[in-house]
Amino acid sequence: MATFVKAQASSFIASLFDFLTTIVCKEFFYLWYVTASLIGTIVGGVTNFALGRVWVFKKRKEKTVPVQAVKYVLVWGGNLALNTGGVFVVTHFLKLDYKISKVLVSFIVGVTYNYFLQKKFVFA
Repeated sequence: MATFVKAQASSFIASLFDFLTTIVCKEFFYLWYVTASLIGTIVGGVTNFALGRVWVFKKRKEKTVPVQAVKYVLVWGGNLALNTGGVFVVTHFLKLDYKISKVLVSFIVGVTYNYFLQKKFVFA
């Protein structure tokens, strides 16, 4: 249970970086919301990997970094597709603001997809 709570806290912190980056890219650099979401997801992914490796799952051995990174990128590729595609679908078809779409999609993907694959595959 403690690992799940730490993983959700890590996800929350990464999401803050993700959302802040997305909003800055959209509102200040005037990027398309899908592009801004993509960049935000990349920033959040890097943050989540670092926190997951060092704090959540405590898998710090230097020799495991390349293997963990490759596994993380594989899982994160699915995360990237689910988040970016989900934000587009929810924003475009449900006509919600992109920020609300991002929160909804990120929460669903984080709890149903990321945690289990990181625990059982990336940092196993």
